[in-house]
Amino acid sequence: MTSELIGLIGVLVLLALILAKFSVGLSLFLVGVIGVTYLSGLDVGLSQLGLSAFNTANSYSLSVIPLFILMGTFIANTGIGKDLFDSVDKWMGHFRGGLAIASVGAASIFSAISGSGNATTATLAKICIPEMRKHGYSPSFSSAAVAAGGTLGALIPPSVLLIIYGALTSEPIGPLLIAGIVPGVLMTILFFLMIYLQVRKNPQLAPQKTERYTVRDKVTSLKSIWPFLVLFLMSIGGIYFGIFTPSEAGGIGAAGAFLITLFTKRLSFKMLKDSLDQTLRLTVMIFLILIGATLFGKFLALSRIPTYLTSLVAGLDTSPYVILALILLVYFVLGMFLEGIAIMVLTLPIVYPIITQLGFDGLWFGVIMIMIVNLGVLTPPLGLNIYIISGVIKDVPIEKLFRGVIPAIVTMVVFIIVLVIFPDIVTFLPELIKT
Repeated sequence: MTSELIGLIGVLVLLALILAKFSVGLSLFLVGVIGVTYLSGLDVGLSQLGLSAFNTANSYSLSVIPLFILMGTFIANTGIGKDLFDSVDKWMGHFRGGLAIASVGAASIFSAISGSGNATTATLAKICIPEMRKHGYSPSFSSAAVAAGGTLGALIPPSVLLIIYGALTSEPIGPLLIAGIVPGVLMTILFFLMIYLQVRKNPQLAPQKTERYTVRDKVTSLKSIWPFLVLFLMSIGGIYFGIFTPSEAGGIGAAGAFLITLFTKRLSFKMLKDSLDQTLRLTVMIFLILIGATLFGKFLALSRIPTYLTSLVAGLDTSPYVILALILLVYFVLGMFLEGIAIMVLTLPIVYPIITQLGFDGLWFGVIMIMIVNLGVLTPPLGLNIYIISGVIKDVPIEKLFRGVIPAIVTMVVFIIVLVIFPDIVTFLPELIKT
């Protein structure tokens, strides 16, 4: 068998293992080690196993992952999410559909700290949906608002998915995080507009809230937002202005989150224990995947599949945008069946060289890829955000929840097309750092 055929078999075996619900990290380990051993011998396979594990765990740039995760878990476990929603509600809740808009607004702010779409969805689903249902909002409409807001966690920094993309492609992590800011803000505004148009067309989706708040109440409520603003400015602002490296910003953010829980008198031994436990578990899972991805990447390099496909695509007499569209379509389909990290480690060793060979910016593609894969958390059969919400509102059929997010899916697809046509929306902020 040729090395390319062996590589193809390895990719198919890995895909089968992931679809069979095997651990992504262990699947990558298994296929990577066996593949390298088959192509280069047992000594090389065992050597790469040790080197990949050490080099990944010893990487300074990857130390940002547990630090940003710790920052997010400190804030998530304090119960500060309820205060955040109440504050945004005071400013937006009196509009028709205002509670749904407040839910998306709270999600965008919470995402700027949590770095995880799943954490954002799980936290706000328990807070926002019961409040909207209490005011007569349609269950599918209210769940769609929270599910849409939950997707922002994968885009707005400190996005764990963007950090992993940087680790897998060697794109600089700092500019990657900065690149997510403008798309994240614009996506939030588009979700606001989506909600407004829906309730304008069908007012029954969201009865208008009669309760009003004074200017004094609104201004006073902003004290609930200050921890998020402080942490965001300290960490992401520090990266943007060149004060901190991403790893230093993560350390500052984690320490700042701890001090905020202390200052607001929300620190308890249980909260500290839960935060450290969640951080450790998530970090181990991510690093296991990254080590496995390194091994799998070595196997693919030996199989020469990336080189073969890159040269094949470079020789095609067609527009790079046609090839890009096909790649994004494949990502959309994969997102319906696989979780985002699994898709990244499975495809990036092959796709990233093709993208750069076609002349596209690797940093821009990272944001586009995260967005297209992120559609999978709203679409069946995976639809992770929908299943998280289904655990909160058990009396609404799952198919009704999926129908409710169709406007959000359409909005995201339109925005992805806009980013493809106008790539400067993604790249201009990171380019300002360079200048």
